[in-house]
Amino acid sequence: MKKRQFLSTATASIIGALGGSVVPAYAASAAAGRSLAVAPAVLTVFGAIGRSNRGPTDPVIDQMMHKQNVQFSSAFTFDLAALAKLPAVTINPTLEYDGRPHQLCGPRLADVLDMLGASELPQTQIVFHAVDGYMPQLSFAQLRKYGYILATHIDGKPLAIGGFGPIFAIYDADRVAEEAQKPLSQRFALCPWGLYCIEVVAST
Repeated sequence: MKKRQFLSTATASIIGALGGSVVPAYAASAAAGRSLAVAPAVLTVFGAIGRSNRGPTDPVIDQMMHKQNVQFSSAFTFDLAALAKLPAVTINPTLEYDGRPHQLCGPRLADVLDMLGASELPQTQIVFHAVDGYMPQLSFAQLRKYGYILATHIDGKPLAIGGFGPIFAIYDADRVAEEAQKPLSQRFALCPWGLYCIEVVAST
């Protein structure tokens, strides 16, 4: 992370969450000609997925995406309430920032991608987009092997923007043999905090 520069038993529960705040209320209200306030999206997933609940990027409204050259014709967005409805996993990795174990909690990334019908080919690439422009990338096979979660809480507290929030894509490096043997400062290069967008790139 020091290299970072500033620039399915769960299926039923996951599908159940789709009926709530996973699908933004503006979709229904727009069809009815009504204006309805909704919770803001904190995570956008696009690319080789089979579901969507929003249209293309807007160069005016989607300023961070526009500045970071994130473009799509459709995507699926989650607000915090939607993520909270998904089955959560708790891990306790030692973080490089203070050398201490911390409890991180959130849904499995693989489960979220499965729910969206993401390409499951092993060489499908997952590209993370963080608020500071950091863009680590890994394969779907790596993601499953390491057991990534989309952490929304640390030590029982919600992740905040300005800290690790809104989302920290991370795995329990202490319990992945090939990573645990590395120096602590080298274990989390593919674990972006401040995550707000995920691109799924199908292998060719």
